[in-house]
Amino acid sequence: MKRALLLAAVSVLTLASPAWAQQAGHSGAAPDPHAGHVTQPRANTPAPADSCTPEHAAMGHCTLQPMTAAPPTGDPHAGHEMPADRSVDPHAGHSAEPETLPTDPHAGHGQSSAQQPDPHAGHSMSEPQTQDPHAGHAMPGQSSDPHAGHAMPSMSQTQAPPVAPPPPEAFSGPEHAGTTIFDPELFLRKREEELIREHGGYVTWMVLADQLEYRAQEGRDGYKWDIQGWYGGDYDKLWLKSEGEGEFGHSPEQAEVQALYSRALDPWFNLQAGIRHDFRPNSDRTHLVVGIQGLAPYWFEVDGQLFLSNKGDVTARFEAEYDQRITNKLILQPLVEFDLAAQDIPELGIGSGLSSAEIGARLRYEFVPEFAPYVGVEYERSFGDTARFARAAGEDVGGWSFLVGLRSWF
Repeated sequence: MKRALLLAAVSVLTLASPAWAQQAGHSGAAPDPHAGHVTQPRANTPAPADSCTPEHAAMGHCTLQPMTAAPPTGDPHAGHEMPADRSVDPHAGHSAEPETLPTDPHAGHGQSSAQQPDPHAGHSMSEPQTQDPHAGHAMPGQSSDPHAGHAMPSMSQTQAPPVAPPPPEAFSGPEHAGTTIFDPELFLRKREEELIREHGGYVTWMVLADQLEYRAQEGRDGYKWDIQGWYGGDYDKLWLKSEGEGEFGHSPEQAEVQALYSRALDPWFNLQAGIRHDFRPNSDRTHLVVGIQGLAPYWFEVDGQLFLSNKGDVTARFEAEYDQRITNKLILQPLVEFDLAAQDIPELGIGSGLSSAEIGARLRYEFVPEFAPYVGVEYERSFGDTARFARAAGEDVGGWSFLVGLRSWF
């Protein structure tokens, strides 16, 4: 037991000696837990630079490594003189690193599958892509150009074909080659006749039934006709006119026929002259006729005639009508007619002055221009001595008539 206590005391003393020495150098420092522990010397192993503090270096425990200057982290332009003139590029004179271009992701990769070789590589493309398959082939069915050799107004002077004057031989012969074979006078007359015939010297004709109508009157229905036709050329014509009226079941009250020669005064009017013969009411009366017929301004058709009978009676007649188109086929035709006499003709019931007048309107529908039925109304009245003669004979001096008729020509 004493031996064990002795060993323990020795051990305590042994361990307490280094701690006491440490306590002597460091006032207030905590006792080293490793004090008294045997450690192997590290003579050749320098202490790490980051673990060597100035206090340990002062005690000779390690060597303080010189401080390495830290890289500047402040203003990159610190220490650079800035020019007073800010317009000057502050980076002038600084070498800028070239920008690194983005690396091509396909750099070094093979493109053999995406890029096909040009199939036309090495082929010459100087010839046109398409060629006319008919080039150099004759086209027998193709007609020649009708304007070949004709100068076109839109062509420039350089594009127009050259025009040469006629040869001198063209002016050396006679004016008409036919005179070298036929009689010159006969040839000239025949040539003029042929020219006139081909340019308006033709002959034509026409028949016009202007009025073929049924007249419904109070107590006595009747009829009326007005037909005329002509034959000839543009200047000279033969006109035939006929008109009359009457009651059904009786002889016509009036019937006359005119044969006239017509001469064109201008493109609108013709001068007419001829004879007129009355079949009713007095069949022995014939007249000389002079008149004018044509188209007045505003498209009024007029017809005026002067009559001189074989009895010395002078009478006159004037008619005017107008075609008012409602549609292309529906036409309204107003009409007015006056009869005048220079003297009384008691045997005919005609007084001097304005003997009678008619006014009416006819509405026709032209199925074709040559065939046009119509309906209309008309009022007729006697005046002056003519009315007095009518009253003396027990006749009406005036009245309305309802008309249904046909207008046709060929």
